[in-house]
Amino acid sequence: MQQTTNSILMIRPINFRMNEQTAVNNYYQEPIDGVLPETINAKAQKEFDAYVDKLRGIGVHVVVVNDTKEFDTPDSIFPNNWISFHENGNVGLYPMFAENRRLERREDVLFQLEEEGFVINQIVDYTSAEDEDVFLEGTGSVILDRVNRKAYCALSPRADEDLFIEFCEDFEYTPVIFTANQTVAGERMAIYHTNVMMCLGETFAVICLDSIDDKKERKNVINHLKENGKDIIDITEAQVNSFAGNMLQVKGTNNELFLIMSQAAYDSLTVSQIERLKKHTKIVSSSLDTIETCGGGSARCMMAEVFLHKI
Repeated sequence: MQQTTNSILMIRPINFRMNEQTAVNNYYQEPIDGVLPETINAKAQKEFDAYVDKLRGIGVHVVVVNDTKEFDTPDSIFPNNWISFHENGNVGLYPMFAENRRLERREDVLFQLEEEGFVINQIVDYTSAEDEDVFLEGTGSVILDRVNRKAYCALSPRADEDLFIEFCEDFEYTPVIFTANQTVAGERMAIYHTNVMMCLGETFAVICLDSIDDKKERKNVINHLKENGKDIIDITEAQVNSFAGNMLQVKGTNNELFLIMSQAAYDSLTVSQIERLKKHTKIVSSSLDTIETCGGGSARCMMAEVFLHKI
């Protein structure tokens, strides 16, 4: 079992903008006033292409699939919410909160991976839960400790507890459940995705412990991380707002480990935090300002890890 992979799926956007359907509970999204939609999309594409170049430059195998104009899918750049890939050849398909995000699920993405030699054994499809208004948005909602078979989930309108437990039973993970909040206009509101406030590497965890208001839940999460020998690097809510929780560790050339994050996330970290991270992994950052502002997601959201075996 591996925690990190060298293969990443990414979707290049053609109609990126602020998605009004997701903004109702993604409080990180902000409109860019006075800028034409075509300009925003062009900026997002430029950021996307530079990001892919950086990943490939360190030896990450990036499978890029172009979005299609068939549907209006402004968030297609964040594929990790609708699909996940596992070492046993299983693929998870997930129920999405926003109706226009359900249109991102495309069978041809699977065909393209198979053409690259990846082996898909079985598709585990949870998407019928949308009929009941029940959601679990992939590895946005669920942080997987693949080696120790634990799954961490911050409950929210996009992460249903019962469905999460069902996922854990199907994929053989121990569930670690909590609620993570952020302050919005003076109120504590659920953070929409777990991967905004938490990142799990091979030997470390980056997490905003202050977002877990319930002390018992916080202690439980800490205990699970310590039990598995993770160096816990605590970040602040202000750093979460700069997407410092939205990172992903990947393998580059010769299986060298890299932690991928946005430039805004990197700039928000303290010298001490960077030094601690560098004891575990090299760091790569890329500017994703437009994508972060309009999309309310960052570096980790853009990468769907491919753990499937190759022929």
